[in-house]
Amino acid sequence: MSKVLVIAEHLDGRLNAATARTVSAALALAPESIDIAVLAADPAAVAAQAAQIAGVGRVLAVAHPANAQPVAQVLGPQVAALAAGYSHVFGPSTTFGKDLMPVVAALLGVNQVSDLMTVEGEHTFRRPIYAGNAIVTLEAPADRTVVATVRTASWPQAAGGGNATVEAAQVEATVPTHTRHLGLVAGQSDRPDLQSARRVVSGGRGVGSEENFRIVYALADKLGAAVGASRAAVDAGYCPNEMQVGQTGKIIAPELYLAIGISGAIQHLTGIKDAGTIVAINKDADAAIFEVADIGLVGDLFAVLPELEAALG
Repeated sequence: MSKVLVIAEHLDGRLNAATARTVSAALALAPESIDIAVLAADPAAVAAQAAQIAGVGRVLAVAHPANAQPVAQVLGPQVAALAAGYSHVFGPSTTFGKDLMPVVAALLGVNQVSDLMTVEGEHTFRRPIYAGNAIVTLEAPADRTVVATVRTASWPQAAGGGNATVEAAQVEATVPTHTRHLGLVAGQSDRPDLQSARRVVSGGRGVGSEENFRIVYALADKLGAAVGASRAAVDAGYCPNEMQVGQTGKIIAPELYLAIGISGAIQHLTGIKDAGTIVAINKDADAAIFEVADIGLVGDLFAVLPELEAALG
């Protein structure tokens, strides 16, 4: 029977929803046990939130001043030490997980399984390749620890209502000093977080300029949605790169995704393939986005969006 250690992602004392999605992947293994590790300067608040996830047996709270910020080179040795006795170590395939889990895998001397989509067996998994154009089934060595990032867009959040035991964990690991956290620069927004939002409105190259992007923001505000962008829009300077959706950006699975002026390059489609309903607005009737859209409208976005916004009241 497998024993799974899930690494919690959190910020400012709040557990990221990606952690509960990662637990869902762990539950698919039908393991003997699932534990969550919370590494922080003061992990108490986050550990209490993690303990409420159904299916979790224990929460290991690792307190260390160096864990105040999620620096992979600092957390990695501690996670590798915690991994002793576990058959699987899972982290979310978010910016946090993509940064941390390769460090853990390297320290344990194993290959990482990336973007785990489905569990076929204790050591058999499926993951996307070629920008999502193909899905490969892979077999991890049964005699080694499986270190994996979980494609959170492919998994639902595990239910709440759990009552796991919270234990303070002592980790014998040397914390490096050659990597230091200097500061965090982040944009402030009242809109929902792009990674976990139920509704997302994204703009592409067709929006035309940073100034024109305001119509995308206006529609998103009407819908209470997060705002995303294609790589083309980001590269053109219309919006910051943290808004990028796609293979080299954020992989998301909102209930509703509105693609405004987005042509539909395969790299972008990779990021939205798990969305519930995709709505596309583009003046090019042959745009690739219409091949995956549930609802498509051929028209000038500068005429359609004001009408749509007015109809929403």
